[in-house]
Amino acid sequence: MHRRIWLVSSVDKENAAAIADAHGLDPFAALLLSSRGITDDQQIEAFLNEDTPLCDPFSIKDMDKAVAAVQDALDRGERIAVYGDYDADGVTAASLLYLYLEALGADVLCYIPDRNSEGYGLNLAAVERLRDDGVKLIVTVDNGISALAEAEAIYDYGMRLVVTDHHKVGSTLPRAEAVVDPHRPDCLSPFKDWAGVGVAFKLACALSQGEDEAILEDFADLITVGTIADVVPLTGENRTIVRHGLHLINNGGNHGLAALKNVALSAPRALTANGVAFSLVPRLNAVGRIDRADDAFELLISDNEETAQQLAQKISDCNATRQSLEQKIMTEVEKQLIAQPELRFDRVLVFNGEGWHGGVIGIVAARLMERFGKPCIVITSDGDEAKGSGRSLEGFSLYDAIDAERDLLTHFGGHPQAAGFGIRTADIPVFRQRINQYAKAVQMPFPTLSLDCKLRPGYISADLLPVISMLEPFGAGNPQPLFGLTIQSIQSIGGGKHIRLQLTRGGDRIQALKFGVSAEQFPYRQGDSVDLAVRLEANEYMGTFRVSIYIRDIRLHNTDDRLALESARLYEKVRRGDNVAPKEAAACLPDRAFAGQVYRYIRDHIFYEDDIDLMCYRLGGDGSEVCRALMTIDVLKELGVLRAEESGRLVTDDSQKAPLEQSALLRQVLRLTQ
Repeated sequence: MHRRIWLVSSVDKENAAAIADAHGLDPFAALLLSSRGITDDQQIEAFLNEDTPLCDPFSIKDMDKAVAAVQDALDRGERIAVYGDYDADGVTAASLLYLYLEALGADVLCYIPDRNSEGYGLNLAAVERLRDDGVKLIVTVDNGISALAEAEAIYDYGMRLVVTDHHKVGSTLPRAEAVVDPHRPDCLSPFKDWAGVGVAFKLACALSQGEDEAILEDFADLITVGTIADVVPLTGENRTIVRHGLHLINNGGNHGLAALKNVALSAPRALTANGVAFSLVPRLNAVGRIDRADDAFELLISDNEETAQQLAQKISDCNATRQSLEQKIMTEVEKQLIAQPELRFDRVLVFNGEGWHGGVIGIVAARLMERFGKPCIVITSDGDEAKGSGRSLEGFSLYDAIDAERDLLTHFGGHPQAAGFGIRTADIPVFRQRINQYAKAVQMPFPTLSLDCKLRPGYISADLLPVISMLEPFGAGNPQPLFGLTIQSIQSIGGGKHIRLQLTRGGDRIQALKFGVSAEQFPYRQGDSVDLAVRLEANEYMGTFRVSIYIRDIRLHNTDDRLALESARLYEKVRRGDNVAPKEAAACLPDRAFAGQVYRYIRDHIFYEDDIDLMCYRLGGDGSEVCRALMTIDVLKELGVLRAEESGRLVTDDSQKAPLEQSALLRQVLRLTQ
């Protein structure tokens, strides 16, 4: 099931009304600010201020030392290497610092490691190559805070190091002339939420000795793309940066970004923060996943429009390749689930294959996590060696789970919700068993979706455009919920890849878009009463501005998320063979009448197993029948009465007739009830 528990922010409406009165705000704007904890006068004024002042770069610990080291290398005419990262944040950071140092007359080069052969951050082979190239000072951007051994090697080779990073700081800092990371415990900077490109920007500001505004004017578009890509909060200084950056992106600015925007968009239009996140960022990230990120770097430093256009097209082609590789792995995962259906009952899903592209396995893990609502790990093998990447739900630390199996791993690293590791291919089955044993002792959270204040459909109109504009850039943020709308029509758009819904409530009528689902796959019907979680965005089409409504999630009105999810977890518990009480097993036991209902429903409708909860509601249930419905489908599959098509759709086979009592699975569950 794709189901998630909706968590709607609790908003003090009286307080929101007071905010609206005190600051002359639209009630919707006041509700959104309140729901996100922006409630006192100082916070509100800072948020609404067109330009929050940039903080002093020298308030960041070690910035003075970083400036001294870089200036010394400049004065000596020494070669400087900017050492970046292969994602959008790292590439924009490397491009910014490279361009700025080049403008100062530096002898500067850039090095970005290969994701697949070198991995993240500094590595010894790269350090040796830089030494051989005559580099005397290495300045990292978006990495370096954990490179303890590599830092020592740099000094052993007679070079020096300046680290600029924004990742979590460990107990030991690397040896360096300066370690500039706002998350150092001894850093007193009033703002700390920069992306890696933001920290690189602050170094450039410090080197400019007070020309912060000029640096922002030159590089705001690069900083904006990296900041949005890294999903840091768009508040405070980040908000100022992104406001300036969006203006540059939409009005010329960096040649490379302008070319990438032209290639990415089917028609010219202004990009919002969300537009940058969905059009530019995936393309810049794709290059580092599929190939070396050098093309992205060359694009961003290009001052030739023709060269930039060629590179932009190449990068966009890389993104298409990335999508194709993702789909190929997803198809192979589906085949594994058909061959080994017991895999889907695991607490932590682990899939592995030979020769899967290592640059996209993390994205596949994220897609699987969204689909199954549990931690997912995807591993690709190359002979005896393998590497994995995983994604997790908030509340279950994948980092801790992988750390518990560190004796099986050649290396690992990451965060609570995302982690990567190396492992011997032969140890993958043991790893799968042990990480699931670890998860057995941990309370597994349910997937959730955080939502802002409730919306009234009648409030969504062109009159809302000034409010949306005032709040931009809000970033991805939380969607807003709409409750109790009736579906009037479902229309295919985008060559059948997406749909447009016409919905009504009372006398109000709205349109909403749902991407990535065809009309055939969409399980809701005309006349259904539904709740929507939506994102609002101001869009321009042929000179007309309007509010576009994008659907993030949908469910039947007034259905119980938790009840359905708990029932699905009970089904998995029984199928895994865990110890269950007879009463729990009985809840999963289908009888002839219920099995007949399920059979007829699947026979008469286009049905995918992910829509199991929707079927239960349509059959008159409250969500607690999900476990019984899932078990019924398993029994009918075992008896040959149901089969899955390659598309994933379940269909009936009228040629097969068999009594339920012939099912070995049914007899197994019956024994658990005694």
